[in-house]
Amino acid sequence: MNLVSIFESLPDFRIDRNKRHRLVDIMVLAVTAFICGAETWGDVEEFGESKESWFKGFLELPNGIPSHDTFCRVFSLLNPAEFEACFLRWIESIHQQTQGEIVAIDGKTLRRSYNTAKGKPAVHMVSAWANANGIVLGQVKTEEKSNEITAIPTLLSKLALAGCIVTIDAMGCQKAIAAQIKEQEADYVLALKGNQESLHDDVKTYLDHAISHKKPLSYHEEVDKGHGRFETRRCWVTDNIDWLEQKPLWLGLNSICAIECERVVGDKISCERRYFISSLGADAAILANAVRAHWSIENSLHWVLDVVFKEDYCRAREGYAAQNMAVLRHMALNLLKQENSRKRSIKSKRLKAGWDEDFLL
Repeated sequence: MNLVSIFESLPDFRIDRNKRHRLVDIMVLAVTAFICGAETWGDVEEFGESKESWFKGFLELPNGIPSHDTFCRVFSLLNPAEFEACFLRWIESIHQQTQGEIVAIDGKTLRRSYNTAKGKPAVHMVSAWANANGIVLGQVKTEEKSNEITAIPTLLSKLALAGCIVTIDAMGCQKAIAAQIKEQEADYVLALKGNQESLHDDVKTYLDHAISHKKPLSYHEEVDKGHGRFETRRCWVTDNIDWLEQKPLWLGLNSICAIECERVVGDKISCERRYFISSLGADAAILANAVRAHWSIENSLHWVLDVVFKEDYCRAREGYAAQNMAVLRHMALNLLKQENSRKRSIKSKRLKAGWDEDFLL
């Protein structure tokens, strides 16, 4: 499914007398410009004008390239739910889901999307990241990080999760979220912290005692060395949890897990131990991989959006502009991630796409 066919199904909210430019043309221009390094609506206009003859090979462009004001107006008024539905249809057409695929759920604040004059807080996007395929599966907007608890179920309901392993940090460690994941025929690995105080304390006490007394637990260890750092990751898991009073309250709960990370940098040694609950069995290698893979959403998505796409510097604030621009970045990143003809960084791919029209096509 190509970009033109994706956007032909997007409802056009504009009245007929104001339609100087086709909506599908506006959308394809915007996504393509973001692939090639655009960060503002002015950039999108400049990019379109510089490649107008190339775009006319597959777009109608009845009145040439839209102005930056037109792009701004359209994306600030475009219904984000309909845009995200369009995004999800496209993902379904390109995503090859695999059994046991790890889907990481995490949130990110668009730092400069706040509007003090209108009392509007910064937009917070909760995204789903497919670790194996390296693509964004979907996203939901919330006004504050604390609202991730309500946003996560909405995001999960949009995804086909059967056979996947869903990983979420402590904010999403909720009974209703665990139940929803199981009802969608997936497994979960949820981080435990203070928001589940008694459960966290019970799991910590049991596993710390079992580890220190060398009780029979499934165990896995990995050692990495690089960038001046020596890191050892240890994982202990048990499914012997019939003693856990809260077990019946968590649908599908099968195991508890401790992950310890010991880092040696020069003369400094640090050690941290974290705790998790899971619907998976007591296989330390699988649990260790799931926990480690969860953090790929920070390195492969959030870091790239900040450093390569300059998301935190974007000042789009009017209407739905910030939310819709976030989806544009996700679409551009997914397309760049899926291009594997040669090993290149995302930054390098964006530069080549801007220079080489055959590569861009």
